Amino acid sequence: MNYDFFSIDLFTILGTIINTLILFLVLKHFLFDKVNAVLDSRRDEVAKTYEDADKALSNAKQLETEYTDKLSSAKEESAEIVKNATKKAQQRSDEIIAEAKDEARGIVDKANSDIEKEKKRAVNQIKDEISDIALSIASSVVSKEIDAKTHEKLIESFIDEISV
Repeated sequence: MNYDFFSIDLFTILGTIINTLILFLVLKHFLFDKVNAVLDSRRDEVAKTYEDADKALSNAKQLETEYTDKLSSAKEESAEIVKNATKKAQQRSDEIIAEAKDEARGIVDKANSDIEKEKKRAVNQIKDEISDIALSIASSVVSKEIDAKTHEKLIESFIDEISV
């Protein structure tokens, strides 16, 4: 039996291997290297994108931390400003009250001084009137001889003049 369709020819096998090798080298030269270069380029781009995303996330976290710090600092600063303003307002209030008390004390002292002066002036005026009345009674007593009735009238008129 002759099996020509199933025969193994060494030259055909060797030719097929050489053809496959040549095909592999041609494909490698024209296709695989360029495909690998594109894949490497894409891999680098993806890695760079992830790296940029990580940097952006890190930067965002840093900005958030700075913002939080500034916000708490601003809150503390505003509390300090309110505290200082309240303290200044209280000091000014105390100063105004002290000035008002001093002014009131001065007004009261002046009023008391004026009252004392008016009392002394009134007493001096009363003394002057009493001495004028006494002189007028003495002159009328000297000019007349006084009997008991006249003496009593003079005393009554003196009392009436003092009470008016």
